[in-house]
Amino acid sequence: MAYREVSVIEVVEVLRQWQTGLGYRRIAAGLGLDRKTVRRYVEAAERRGLSRGGGVEQLSDGIVGAVLQAVRAKGPSVHGESWKICEENRGKLKEWVETGLRLTKASELLFRLTGRHVPYRTLHRFAAEELGFGNRRVTVRVDDGKPGEELQVDFGQMGRMREEGANSERVVWALIFTACVSRHQFVFPTFTQTVAEVIEGFEKAWGFFGGVFKVVIPDNVKAIITKADALSPRFNDAFLEYAQARGFLIDPARVRKPDDKPRVERQVGYVRDSYFSGEEFRDLAHARERAEVWCRSVAGLRVHGTTQKRPLEMFEEKEKAFLLPPPESVYEVPLHVDVTAGADHHLRVDRALYSVPTAYIGQKVHVRADRQLVRISFRGQLIKTHPRQQPGGRSTDAKDYPEGKGIYATRDVASLLEAARRAGPDVGTYAERLLAGPLPWSRMRHVYRLLGLVRTYGQERVGSACQKALDLDVVDVTRIARMLENALEKTAPTPPSVTAVNVLSFRFQRTKDEFALPRREPPPARGADTR
Repeated sequence: MAYREVSVIEVVEVLRQWQTGLGYRRIAAGLGLDRKTVRRYVEAAERRGLSRGGGVEQLSDGIVGAVLQAVRAKGPSVHGESWKICEENRGKLKEWVETGLRLTKASELLFRLTGRHVPYRTLHRFAAEELGFGNRRVTVRVDDGKPGEELQVDFGQMGRMREEGANSERVVWALIFTACVSRHQFVFPTFTQTVAEVIEGFEKAWGFFGGVFKVVIPDNVKAIITKADALSPRFNDAFLEYAQARGFLIDPARVRKPDDKPRVERQVGYVRDSYFSGEEFRDLAHARERAEVWCRSVAGLRVHGTTQKRPLEMFEEKEKAFLLPPPESVYEVPLHVDVTAGADHHLRVDRALYSVPTAYIGQKVHVRADRQLVRISFRGQLIKTHPRQQPGGRSTDAKDYPEGKGIYATRDVASLLEAARRAGPDVGTYAERLLAGPLPWSRMRHVYRLLGLVRTYGQERVGSACQKALDLDVVDVTRIARMLENALEKTAPTPPSVTAVNVLSFRFQRTKDEFALPRREPPPARGADTR
């Protein structure tokens, strides 16, 4: 199985389900995780004080962050040794699968052949993923389950509708909810399939049924499932958080497997023909009102072909009492998004800017934003919170900037003046004069230069120069710099005269005669007598 990082919301869901009494295998199957992964997270949480039946209040940010820090994988992994054994014997396994040999027998033959044991789950996954095992069309009729336990959900296209005043028609979808035991259903028309619309549909459904079903079996709409997979589906964090808030579990159907949710699958055509086709609606709100009336008076009172009972009556009699309590407050849909922090220490969420510390520049962080608060996390650890801003707004914490940059970036004139006052009363007074005026932030550079002079010449000299300048009513930091330079030149030591230098006699000094070359006689002229 390819490595994927388990999200924070999924970890919370693992621990929440474990607290309710579910075992590792049930949790892993429901969330599409490996059972050993579930066990590692639970054991890490137990070591940090989490207990069964302790309540969701135990799942604090600190506990979840500590569990993630202790368990989270360091990076992508590869298949283990058992998968390698299957790969090495691919030919034999393919031959056994094609001849219809049961995998239990194939496991036994593989052990005889290699002398090494391969877990059945690994062998089954290899045969299904690599050898096409299990593609034969075989199905069974699944039991309805306990009353009030399961609700199947599907999206179906109804047709097209033109709202009053609109220039064109729009495609109308319907979110259809069907109770597995009574077949009572609720229909929620919508133009889009966003997370907000889907959650609104669920909220309306809980109000219609008068309670919350314990298990929801949806199709693979992106608002619920971001990555569809028969073994490892990836849930949308925003919807998974909603499921946690309302207390139901998600058991998604497989892709192109209508048998996983047959109670609702066959209702799409019935809803389209009986409720939508041939009708005229003023707008979407009118369509939703008519849908609820239709669910109670038409679909709810018909005699169902399978149960041979009226769905509404059967629901009131057998299922309603077993539902979880209905929501007491309106659910606020949070925004979940992954964003990369920019070089300017800010990231953009819903057209507003929020600051992060320097260490996270260029890193992809996860942002959860609700109406009041924006929470920024990196690898499961909460690193920053900001108040939610309107589009176009900005929330900046000066502490996120490198040291010395925050005052200028935030135009914090008060902090800059405080820094000048710490350099001395005269320097502070001079800084106040420099910043006096209608636009003090436009003269902050003058104060920065004044503080630079303090670092170069010291507080005493700069303070004295500022006092003299104030006496003369000269407010110009360049004049202060010139005064300090001139004062330094006047106090510079005078170099010694040449006459004052002692001429030293060097011990090994030679005379000039020692460097004189012997005189060479010119050669005699040609033909001269040399005798």
